[in-house]
Amino acid sequence: MRPPVSRHRPSNEGPSGPRPRFYSADLTPPWKKSQPAPEVAAEPGLVVEEPGTGFCGAVIRCEAGTVTLEDRFGKHRVFPLEPRGFLLEGRVVTLVRPSSSAPVRPSRTASGSVAVPGARARVARAGRIYVEGRHDAELVEKVWGDDLRIEGVVVEYLGGVDDLPAIVAEFAPGPDARLGVLVDHLVPGSKEWRIAESVTSEHALVVGHPYIDIWEAVKPASLGIEAWPRVPHGQDWKTGVCRALGWPPENTGAVWQAILQRVGSYKDLEPELLGRVEELIDFVTGSGGA
Repeated sequence: MRPPVSRHRPSNEGPSGPRPRFYSADLTPPWKKSQPAPEVAAEPGLVVEEPGTGFCGAVIRCEAGTVTLEDRFGKHRVFPLEPRGFLLEGRVVTLVRPSSSAPVRPSRTASGSVAVPGARARVARAGRIYVEGRHDAELVEKVWGDDLRIEGVVVEYLGGVDDLPAIVAEFAPGPDARLGVLVDHLVPGSKEWRIAESVTSEHALVVGHPYIDIWEAVKPASLGIEAWPRVPHGQDWKTGVCRALGWPPENTGAVWQAILQRVGSYKDLEPELLGRVEELIDFVTGSGGA
């Protein structure tokens, strides 16, 4: 008796016999194949490292096929956008050009510090920075506001320095509550100088700039003027400046707001002010020593 005929052919056979086998041209063992790296949009402010050179910096520009990084010293390097070409927090990634709809974020704050995208404001410290007046506080906020929020430093204004020793005594600065004070026209022999010298707490730091008013710390070129005019002794400085420059002297508050609008970053301020504010922030946060 003949065995039944199977109606199912082997998987490697076709109607005319065995099928030919096809092999991939890639003979790399699976365990040696590189896994695809996640794609990350090269948005301004993103900090990455190029492993071939060890260069680490923030993205400041991304164009067709290249990305420009800026390190903390301000040095720029251009790299190609290659697969698996960068490290993000130690992880291999592929940078891709962001979509045109992606929001553009600055890589630097107005003070020149590296911007931290998505950073949340820190809970306010016990320490404070005091400045003389409202205009001083507004200028410090405009240029150093992002840095101060990350550090948790609050800026308040005094309305003058005549009562500074009493204010410092009432604040009672200590190791965990340092006090920094920014004073206008702090030059040897001035009234402000003598008042500042009377503050002796090791947890309080009084520094100042040489300008009669904080207005003068704004570079004249940023305002389209050649220089700040000299105002005769005994005249109100702001009023005298406005008259000399043809600005409305009856509304110095509006004039100041116009000046403030012309300040875009630290580049619009004189270095004598920049250094003093940075010194106070370092002192209050404990970065600059006791």
